[in-house]
Amino acid sequence: MGIEVRDLTRTFTVGRRARRRTVEAVRGISLSVAPGERVAFLGPNGAGKSTTIKILTGILHPTSGDATVLGIVPWEERRRLARRIGTLFGQRSLLWSELSPRQSYRMLAAVYGLDGASEARRVAELADLLEAGDLFDQPVRTLSLGQRMRCELAACLLHDPEVVFLDEPTIGLDLLAKQRFREMVVRLNEDQGTTVLLTSHDVADVEHVAERAIVVNHGAVIYDDAVAVMRRALLATKVVEVGLAAPVPVPDLPGVTVLDHSEQSLRLVVDTRVTPVRRVLDALLAGPAVVDVSVVDPPLEQVIAEIYERPAS
Repeated sequence: MGIEVRDLTRTFTVGRRARRRTVEAVRGISLSVAPGERVAFLGPNGAGKSTTIKILTGILHPTSGDATVLGIVPWEERRRLARRIGTLFGQRSLLWSELSPRQSYRMLAAVYGLDGASEARRVAELADLLEAGDLFDQPVRTLSLGQRMRCELAACLLHDPEVVFLDEPTIGLDLLAKQRFREMVVRLNEDQGTTVLLTSHDVADVEHVAERAIVVNHGAVIYDDAVAVMRRALLATKVVEVGLAAPVPVPDLPGVTVLDHSEQSLRLVVDTRVTPVRRVLDALLAGPAVVDVSVVDPPLEQVIAEIYERPAS
C-alpha cells in the first residue's frame, strides 16, 4: 500500500468581517503513489503542495475527498500513521542543538517505542547507510548544514518508515552537500524500498532523485508522468551546437534561430514543430566545414516552467 488520494479539497476562510472570503487551496486533487516509488511533487508557491502534504501527514483535515497513506486515513489516525512515515522539512529540525544527534535519537526512539537494542541496531544501520557515524557524537550546533542534514535524515529514518516526505530538504546546502544528500535518498530507496515523496524548487533534486513528477497549480494536478517522459514530450525546441573548421552560412529554414555564430562555432535553436532537427542537420552537414555536432534539450527548468503556465484541466 502506498498513497491514494481521491478528489481532495481544502478551503480556508481568510479576512475579517466584510472582507472575509473563501480560498480553495486544494481543488479536487487525485493521485496515486505506489510502494517504492520516488516521486517529485512540484508546483509554484501557492500551488497547494504544502496543504496537500499537511493533509497526507495528518496535520490538516480536508474539506472533502478521501486519502489514505499505507491504508491509513491520516487525519483520523495521525499517531498510528506517524509510526510508519518519516517527515523531513528543510527549515525545521528534528534534533536538539545542544545535544549530540545520538542523544536526540535516544529521545526519539522512546517516542517511537523502540527498545534499547532496536535503537542501537537502527542507529548503526543509519550510520553506515548515510556515512555519518563520525557525526553522531558531536553537538548538533557544531555541525555544518550539510552534516546536520545527514543527521536530520537519520532522525527521520530512525523508526524505519515505509514512506518518507521530504519538503525542500536541500535548501541552503552547498553543491557538494546537495549531491551527497540526493545520493543518500536514492540509496535509501534502492536498498530498503522506502517510498519517497519529494517537494523542491531545486530542479536538480528532481533530476537526480525522482523517477516521476506530479505537478500541481491552483490547487489541482496539471501533469503526472515520468521525469524522462516530461522532458521528451514537452520540449518543442532543441539546441544545435556546431563546431566549425571554417565559416558556414546559417541554414535558411523556418523555425531556426541563431543564438551565437562565429568562425569556430554555431549555436541554433530549432522549433521542432516547424522544422525537424534532421532537416537542419542535413543542411549543416552538406559541406565539409562541420567538425562536431551536438543536439541538446533546453534545461529542465524551462520544461517545468512551461507546465506551470498551463491552465488546470
